[in-house]
Amino acid sequence: MNPINLSWSKLVVATVSVVALSPIFSALAVSRLSSPVASKLGNSPQMQLLVGQSEGEAIDIPVNTSFSPEKKSAFTLYIWQPGGTIKEVIARVSIKSKYGNKYRQERFLGDYKYKIKQKAKFVKGFKLGDRIVIRLYDTSNRFIGYSEFVCLPENTAVNLILSANPTENKVVRTFYGFDANNDSIVDNTNAYDYFTEVNNQKVTFLNSSEKINIVQYQAAGFAKVATTGVYPTSFSEGDFAVAGKSVNAFDSNLAKALTANPSSLVKLTPIQDNSSFELGKLLSEYRTIGVGKGIQVSFSDISKNYWAKEYISELAAMEVIGGFPDDSFRPNAPVTRAELAALLQKVFIKSKVREAINFKDVPKRYWAYDAIREAYEMGFFTILNSKNFNPTQKLNRLDVLITLAKGLNYKFTGSTENILSVYSDASSIRNEHRNFIAALTENNVITNYPNKKLLNSKKVATRADVCALLYRAMVSAGEVADLPGK
Repeated sequence: MNPINLSWSKLVVATVSVVALSPIFSALAVSRLSSPVASKLGNSPQMQLLVGQSEGEAIDIPVNTSFSPEKKSAFTLYIWQPGGTIKEVIARVSIKSKYGNKYRQERFLGDYKYKIKQKAKFVKGFKLGDRIVIRLYDTSNRFIGYSEFVCLPENTAVNLILSANPTENKVVRTFYGFDANNDSIVDNTNAYDYFTEVNNQKVTFLNSSEKINIVQYQAAGFAKVATTGVYPTSFSEGDFAVAGKSVNAFDSNLAKALTANPSSLVKLTPIQDNSSFELGKLLSEYRTIGVGKGIQVSFSDISKNYWAKEYISELAAMEVIGGFPDDSFRPNAPVTRAELAALLQKVFIKSKVREAINFKDVPKRYWAYDAIREAYEMGFFTILNSKNFNPTQKLNRLDVLITLAKGLNYKFTGSTENILSVYSDASSIRNEHRNFIAALTENNVITNYPNKKLLNSKKVATRADVCALLYRAMVSAGEVADLPGK
């Protein structure tokens, strides 16, 4: 058993952050994520028109013909109903965050009261591959629709189109695609276009629209609604494929807020003009009721105002970290080299940069044997003229900082001296460490408490320190949302 009592899940981190943010990487990434099949919507004009079923009323969904390579980690959600008379609908939003080739448990992000034709933006912290789930209810809390979509490398514009009578015909059309210039309009590129149908607690991702009365969803100015559903590749291939399948819309492991009636646990948030919601704030606001069943996010020895509470609670909510049987977290407990190796092995996924060493003081039966070898292979830890790892040695803050800086290959620009001038104890940083600390500082990884101007490099690294530093490293890599904090 791992004596640090932390259950850490792996996090994918780009080895070179510049590549991860480049337009070339975005294009390559989406080619792996997305379907190569064209959307079958024909040659798009400037405006996509949805024609009403009964009165022929046209509703404008604009399609942008311009393109910008600037990366946007966000989506805009529209809700439409061309052929019916519903005035308002409730959209329950949740997220399945992608990590590696898996997804974390679904998290509740709020209940939103939409008027038909309204839009809202969800920003800051969403990343390529995250799955967003939308459960739709009418104002009588009847479950009338369901959709899932995948966040794209740039900003994503999403349109959910209801049937003319969604209380009876619970079929939703999902039409979405790139919105590179963040104007809430699907760019003139391939779009995804598919239908989902609700039957009691089951949702079916339909392969085609052949049995659907497509007039109520029809787009004038385009070709007809695609006969065959156009899904992202991850929806049609692999372990998490859903295209052509039926899935449970609810299960016993979901968060309380995802199974309760709208407005019973949290207030409905009305959508206003220019409504915008930040992922980090939503995760924090709904954490206690928004995580899966059995996940502990609060601890008896972590007060509401504890300096590292947000980092600890969020890592716990992600099932990255756990507490102890007595309901405590023990934030001031020290962390050893072996324990840090275990955390690094389970949190980060990086390519091997060197061969493992058979450390004399780490026998094969040692609890952290594999973790130590793998962390060392990824570039973490410095071993000087010795074949000993010293697994039980307690770490100070400098040890953790240098381990992160070297293993994650942090870079910086500008003057080392200028960057380090923010610390009143900068003179205590040795010459061989100054560039590493400068790089961590410029990448917003370092957290200092209680005095933010004191690096306190010789202070013992506690569980709270390690949680804060690791979470900040995840934020800097673009793998998690930044959190509201002091």
